[in-house]
Amino acid sequence: MRQTSYLEISQSAYQSNIEFLRKDLGPQTEISVVVKGNAYGHGIENIVALAESNGIRHFSTFSADEAWRVFQTSKHQSTVMIMGMINPDDLADVIATGIEFYVFDFERLEQAISISKKINIPAKIHIEVETGFHRTGFEWDELDWLASLVKENKEYIELKGLCTHYAGAESISNYVRIRNQIKQYRKFKKWFSNQEILFEKYHTACSAASLLYPETKMDLVRIGIASYGFWPTQETYMYRFQSLPVDNKNPLKRLISWKSSIMNTKKVKMGDFIGYGSSYMAPRNMTIALVPVGYCHGFSRMLSNQGKVLIGGVIVPVVGTVTMNSIAVDITDLEKVQAGDEVVLIGKQGNQEISVASFGESSQQVNYELLTRLPQNIPRKIVD
Repeated sequence: MRQTSYLEISQSAYQSNIEFLRKDLGPQTEISVVVKGNAYGHGIENIVALAESNGIRHFSTFSADEAWRVFQTSKHQSTVMIMGMINPDDLADVIATGIEFYVFDFERLEQAISISKKINIPAKIHIEVETGFHRTGFEWDELDWLASLVKENKEYIELKGLCTHYAGAESISNYVRIRNQIKQYRKFKKWFSNQEILFEKYHTACSAASLLYPETKMDLVRIGIASYGFWPTQETYMYRFQSLPVDNKNPLKRLISWKSSIMNTKKVKMGDFIGYGSSYMAPRNMTIALVPVGYCHGFSRMLSNQGKVLIGGVIVPVVGTVTMNSIAVDITDLEKVQAGDEVVLIGKQGNQEISVASFGESSQQVNYELLTRLPQNIPRKIVD
C-alpha cells in the first residue's frame, strides 16, 4: 500500500555537501556524520549508505538503539559512537560489538569497566569533560579520581577520545561563552597530558563550531545539520559569506524533498467556512484541493491559514485548519488541476521552491525540529 506522502533524498546534493565540508575542514580532520533523530529525519539507513559511498567511516548517534541501526546497516565496519543514552542493560552488547561511547559520569565508567572485566573485551570510551554546557561531562574537581580509575583499569578501556560540546556556537551572542569553553577544554587536555593519559582523538566541534571556530576542528568533527545541506543558523551563513567562493556562495545543498498528491478537489461558495471551526471563510467562490498530509505527518497545525505548497509550479496557500491527516489548499486560480496531481510540500517544482527554512519560519520551527519530526513511516527514497 502506498503512503500518503514520501520523501526524496538527493545523493548528488549529499556528495556536494561532503566535498565542501572536507575541503573546508582540511585533510587532517575526520568527519563523523551525526545521524541522531533518524539522521535529522532523512532515515539512518539511507544516510549511512550515502555517507559510506562518499568515504565516510565514522558515525555519531545519541542513543544505543540508533547506534545499533548504524552498526547493522554499515557495509564497511564503520566506527559508531554513542554520545548520549545507553540503558545499563545494553552496555554489555555495546562493548561486545565494539561500539564506542561517551563516558561522562563515574556510574557509567565503573559499569563499563566491570562488564569489560567479565567479557574480556575492552570498552571503547570517549571521556566527556564539562567546559560550560552544563548537561553532561566530568567536572574539574573529579579529575583525580577519574585519572586513578583510568590508570588502574587501562587494560579494560581504550581511550578513543577526549571530548566536549559547545553551548550555542551557532550564535554570536554566545561568543564569549564559546571562547571560555575552548579555553577550558585546552586546560583539561593539558592536565590529562601531564598525567600521561593520552587519547586517540581530540574532538569538540559540531557543524557550527567547525564553520566558525577553526581551532575547534582538531582530529574529528561531529557534523550534523551541515551535512544535510543546512547552515546551523542564518548568523553562521552570514559570518562565512565573505570567505565562500564567488561562484558558489551557497555550497550546502538541501537533500530532502517532501511530496504528496491531490486527494480530491471541491467547489466552495463565497461566505462558506472551510474545514473545522470558522478560521477561514471563503472570500469568493473557490476551488480547493485536499492533500492527505496533516499534523500527524509533521505538517504543523501552526501552518493553518499560513502554510504554502506547490501545485503545477505555482505556490498556493493552505486555507483552514490543518487537521490530523489533511490540509486544504486554494487552487481557484489554477487550471486543469485534478486528483493525483503532484503536491510539493518541501522542494522544487518548475521554477518555484519551498525551502525547509521558509517552511520552518511559517510554523515557528527551527530546521532541526521540522526535520526530526518527520515520522519514520513516511517512505524515503534516494534519488539522483
